[in-house]
Amino acid sequence: MPDVKRKAPSVAAEMLPACDIQILRELAHRVAELAARDIEQEKRELWYAHNALQNVRPLIFCDPENGWHEIIRKEDFQCQSSLGRHWEWWLRRDIVWGELIRDDRVITGVFEVGYVATETGWGVEERRIGGGDGGAYTWDPPIKDLSDLSGLHYPEVTVDLPATERLLDCAREVFSDILPVRLHHYWVWSVGLTQTLVKLRGLEQMMVDMIEDPEGLHRLMAFLRDGTLSRLEYLEREGLLCLNNGGEYVGSGGFGWSRELPQPGFAGKVRLKDLWGMAESQETVCVSPAMFEEFVFPYQLPLLERFGLTCYGCCEPVHSRWHIIRRIPNLRRVSVSPWCDAGAMAEYLQDRYIFSLKPNPAYLGSRVFEEDAARNELREKLSRARGCRVEIIMKDCHTIGGDPQRVRRWVEIAREESERVLA
Repeated sequence: MPDVKRKAPSVAAEMLPACDIQILRELAHRVAELAARDIEQEKRELWYAHNALQNVRPLIFCDPENGWHEIIRKEDFQCQSSLGRHWEWWLRRDIVWGELIRDDRVITGVFEVGYVATETGWGVEERRIGGGDGGAYTWDPPIKDLSDLSGLHYPEVTVDLPATERLLDCAREVFSDILPVRLHHYWVWSVGLTQTLVKLRGLEQMMVDMIEDPEGLHRLMAFLRDGTLSRLEYLEREGLLCLNNGGEYVGSGGFGWSRELPQPGFAGKVRLKDLWGMAESQETVCVSPAMFEEFVFPYQLPLLERFGLTCYGCCEPVHSRWHIIRRIPNLRRVSVSPWCDAGAMAEYLQDRYIFSLKPNPAYLGSRVFEEDAARNELREKLSRARGCRVEIIMKDCHTIGGDPQRVRRWVEIAREESERVLA
């Protein structure tokens, strides 16, 4: 009897229904078409120049965030499986960015699969109260006494490599003749620490601790710093870090395109110094600069110093803390939120840092899109930023008023005002 080699079973066929595979491939073809446009390479080169502090036009990025559910609705999904719908979501978002929003986000045409991983957390967790359907909530913090941190431990990461490889094989079978597939994981957003702090201790109690138990608060902050560093060093040591010097979102706005990263000596295994890092401290907006300097910044700085380039700030106004934040040696991108003194920040940043302008997202979420108000805000803040290296980042949208066309119109207004003010 002749030796007949059996064809290996299809991983994709085991993980996805045939109808899902067909839908995903059709969407992937459209993403590939968008990624092949000349304008994508033009945008890529603009980001490279911008992140190198060269004088180019303001770059514009609009992320509807929670408003995505008003653009890609539940009834728009066609895939049946949860994995198929997850991948469909990412493909459809790229298509919307390329066809509707038309900002400066680059459609890279790369399909990314992350690690299958779990994390232990810090050992104790807050108990949330409320928060249903994305609404507001409060929480019961687990640390009641700063003299007893015995329930805490450093976060531990466990990666399931066989499951990760299986997921990659599935993606390759579905997409590799259409889109490049790569393993890429986003392990770190911010090393700011204070979000974890207030979940563990409570927002008001954190501020009371600064007065009544400063030594206890310092011990907790030191634990969070050391635990975060332990996690980062584990990811680095195990070769789990992924470069973010391309189309990856970095900081609280903007993209990582940079020829300064990875740093010299890179041999394929990603080090922390090959990456963009980021920190913020939105939870301490009611804290004086002096207390921020004492209780927060000294614990952020050793973490930020491990990265090649860094971003600072999110929604908090950083102008009153600039004399502290400017000590970060590798700082490149600074958030200028709607509550920040844009004039002061323009004077501070000049052409030495990226002026990451965050317009007020309320205009997109209002019952009626007030175009004139949105335009006037942009015009006023851009006029103050002359001579700066400006990017315009629309984010933190909780709704777009049920009108997807608003995001395209906002991008058009941002372009018009950039040309008018900074020409």
